Amino acid sequence: MFFNSRIAAFFLGACISFITTCFLLVTGKSEWIELAVCALVSFSSSFLLIFSTLEFLIFKEINKIYTVIDRIKKKDFKVSLKRLKNTSNPLQKINQEIFTFATKKQQEIDELKKLENYRREFLADISHELKTPIFAAQGFVYTLLDGAVDDKQVRDKFLKKAAKSLDGLHILVQDLLTLSQMETGETKMHFENFDLIKLIEDVIDQLEQKADKRGIKIKLFMDITKPYIVNADKLRISQVLTNLVDNAIKYGFDKGSVEVFVERERDNYMVSIKDNGPGIAPEHLSRIFERFYRIDKSRSKDKGGTGLGLSIVQYIVEAHKSKVSVTSKIGKGTTFSFKLRKGIKYSEQIINDQL
Repeated sequence: MFFNSRIAAFFLGACISFITTCFLLVTGKSEWIELAVCALVSFSSSFLLIFSTLEFLIFKEINKIYTVIDRIKKKDFKVSLKRLKNTSNPLQKINQEIFTFATKKQQEIDELKKLENYRREFLADISHELKTPIFAAQGFVYTLLDGAVDDKQVRDKFLKKAAKSLDGLHILVQDLLTLSQMETGETKMHFENFDLIKLIEDVIDQLEQKADKRGIKIKLFMDITKPYIVNADKLRISQVLTNLVDNAIKYGFDKGSVEVFVERERDNYMVSIKDNGPGIAPEHLSRIFERFYRIDKSRSKDKGGTGLGLSIVQYIVEAHKSKVSVTSKIGKGTTFSFKLRKGIKYSEQIINDQL
């Protein structure tokens, strides 16, 4: 529905003209020609004045409000109305407020729908992830209870498998708790100054045996002329490095290499972990940080892991006011990178340690 200012002005002008003419007729001092001229002049002037007032001050804004309401019904929020500053027209303010309010509410509705879908997917994923180790351990235990416990060789084999399944379940629960605490803000970062290279070397030492089993060499590239002191949570950054290097070993090709680069920037150090694996297709890159998301579910299951590692990495890095970036080429490998802020100078660190 749209208001027509011409029709309204015509009727109001005619009414004013009629009233004026009747008033002059009642007084009896005017001729018919004078009355006709008066009626025409009063109608014309009234029509123009009322039309201008209604068109530019009232109906134009009311029609805009109807246009906005029509757009809201169609969920068209692409073109935002300009913010009106110091306007004296209350209808313009109403127009803007209606659109702004509707836009915010639609955004809230869309976010709630997104969260609902996310909750539904998460419940399905967590049910599946918990079911696998529980059913596996259950199967081994019941097999032993059914008589296999008397065979020492079978008993030891099944107990080890049950223990492995329960260890996987324990790791999954711990990762879920860690992720939940980070999301709710319960986990606080404890920032300190430490040598980043020494931490990377410690992580490499821990994972070197795992890499050797597949013939993978872990290489560290850096400028050894100066120290690399960062200000960060040492324990959490160790967790990030362990996850990324461990993934590079898991998904890299046998007898390949994992390369760790540390580069200097003005206020930060850039850390990059590169593998020589099959790479990640573009359609998967935007989803690899989602909980339990696996590119090849069957292959990933064989490699182990909870499917939460990259989600935890993302939260830790974002808590350090940084961002994890990933680049990948099919058949040429994948590189994960993030930045850490520089800490105090090495000489100052030595002085503080001595004090």
